[in-house]
Amino acid sequence: AGPGSSYTVGTMSERFDCHYCRDPLHGKKYVQKEGRHCCVKCFEKFCANTCTECKKPIGADSKELHFKNRYWHDNCFRCFKCYTSLVNEPFMLRENNKVWCSNCTAAEDAPRCKGCFKPIIAGDQNVEYKKMVWHKDCFTCSQCRQVIGSGSFFPKGDEFYCVSCHEHKFAKTCTKCKNPITSGGLTYQEKPWHSECFICSNCKKPLGGKRFTAVEDDFYCVECYKECVAKKCAGCKNPITGFGRGTSVVNYEDESWHDYCFKCTKCARGLANKRFVCHNGKIYCAECPKRL
Repeated sequence: AGPGSSYTVGTMSERFDCHYCRDPLHGKKYVQKEGRHCCVKCFEKFCANTCTECKKPIGADSKELHFKNRYWHDNCFRCFKCYTSLVNEPFMLRENNKVWCSNCTAAEDAPRCKGCFKPIIAGDQNVEYKKMVWHKDCFTCSQCRQVIGSGSFFPKGDEFYCVSCHEHKFAKTCTKCKNPITSGGLTYQEKPWHSECFICSNCKKPLGGKRFTAVEDDFYCVECYKECVAKKCAGCKNPITGFGRGTSVVNYEDESWHDYCFKCTKCARGLANKRFVCHNGKIYCAECPKRL
């Protein structure tokens, strides 16, 4: 903004009358503008520019500033936000013809922190996520309120969680160790497990992706089930695992057989689901004891 005067002020030494009210000006203060002489009162009424800020005329005794066909009293040329005088200072003309100092302009145009709603100005450390921005120290966990800053976090709707709080609030809990499952894991009978917790009860090898047998609350790999848990067939003496051939089992008194091993001692006829006779601890079909 610069001085806006386009007129001269002086004391009349000649015999001129006011252009507007016709009062004599000799010996009085007068204003000359565009070739016309007028008294101070008529100048303010008919000729003076109106201050953009206070809307009052800028009289002949006032200092006037102008910028882009707008005029201000020098005392009215202040920052709209902080009221600092902008005479001889950098400024910005904004909406509604308001003038702003450079500092307030920078703060007003700066992005606002989603945490404290204050501007984030150049040099501030900040965190950006999906067109939202925070001061680094304002980006906190929705659960524990600790500063996340530039650390890892998990978004949930409009909330953000640090790794620890997310684990305890949202992660599935392992059926065995009761700790959160943060990655990987597996499911058995709709229950979650850490991969390292779902292991053979005997040899402790992981069972994920392998064949196993569940016995009540314990799990066994095929080898350990055969060796340690499975009943031995009274016929072939091998373990009855339930895998592969002969998944059916025949039980009689305290002994068990593969269905294909349960046969007549004399004629070798298969007796699974058929009548049989036990004689001297051995199994026979209904006919063979008569031939003994």
